[in-house]
Amino acid sequence: MTTIIDGAQPLLDEIAARARTSGLTVAVAESLTAGLLATQLGAAEEASTWFAGGVVSYLDEVKFTVLGVAPGPVVTARCAEQMADGVARLTGADVTASVTGVGGPGPQEGRPAGTVFVGGHLRGTARHEEHHLPGDPQDVLTGTVLRALEMLRRLLDEA
Repeated sequence: MTTIIDGAQPLLDEIAARARTSGLTVAVAESLTAGLLATQLGAAEEASTWFAGGVVSYLDEVKFTVLGVAPGPVVTARCAEQMADGVARLTGADVTASVTGVGGPGPQEGRPAGTVFVGGHLRGTARHEEHHLPGDPQDVLTGTVLRALEMLRRLLDEA
């Protein structure tokens, strides 16, 4: 049985209800969370009817070749948006979210631990948010998943 992270259940319930009501599908692309976001969504109510799936692109090369991210730094808003667009293209999902960033404990690409970008895709339009999350690597991962779930909920509200 999947363990739902603290604070995720209300978001998962809202995402599931909105996706089912609207008939929209959801997908995710992940880097630093290494599948944790997809695991949470897969545990939501009736996920098999609305959750298309996800891509875990931990290596930069997978971001570039599978998701169509332009080569270059990956802890960026541009990368998050391109990951969200790429997983929408691959899965045909209506609404997508992506996460890339620095889980820690040390910096990456000149960015401090806790720097996270959440991307979103809805109807051919990409967007992003930048977050600076406190705590140890586990805190950063949990916070990242919650921010991505919030993004999905907002995008489903807009749809």
